[in-house]
Amino acid sequence: MKIEEWYRILQEHGCIVCVTEGRGKTPSDMHHILKNGRRVDDFHTIPLCFHHHRSGINTPDVVSRHPWRREFERRYGTEWDLYQKLKELLVQANLLSDSDTLLG
Repeated sequence: MKIEEWYRILQEHGCIVCVTEGRGKTPSDMHHILKNGRRVDDFHTIPLCFHHHRSGINTPDVVSRHPWRREFERRYGTEWDLYQKLKELLVQANLLSDSDTLLG
């Protein structure tokens, strides 16, 4: 799979937090998962809407990943948890193969 196709699939899926919470598919940015403070690669990304990604808000309804990482993870799970959930949903929707090892 090429990175452009991966990003297209994520764009079509919508924000993983909004989808998981039953808010529907919302337009999303790509959030790169970090390991030791560095991006893993372009495939280890999760789709997050503006509010969940970089709006900077922390309200009872929504918390932004930037700059509220700890609160974001407390409410929604770690980036890795969300990445695994995303992969499960994409497999269920037949958008990703269960045996696709590219995404580890």
